[in-house]
Amino acid sequence: MNIRAIIEWDESAQAYSATCPELNFVSSFGDTKQEAISNLKNTII
Repeated sequence: MNIRAIIEWDESAQAYSATCPELNFVSSFGDTKQEAISNLKNTII
């Protein structure tokens, strides 16, 4: 199953946010893009 993730830089938090719109906007964050994606995967599981 492929799930779309939107990765954005959050200037106020100085971190990347990863949001999944298809799953009621489940989101996570990380210091790097890869960390944000990994944290989002852990949140979904």
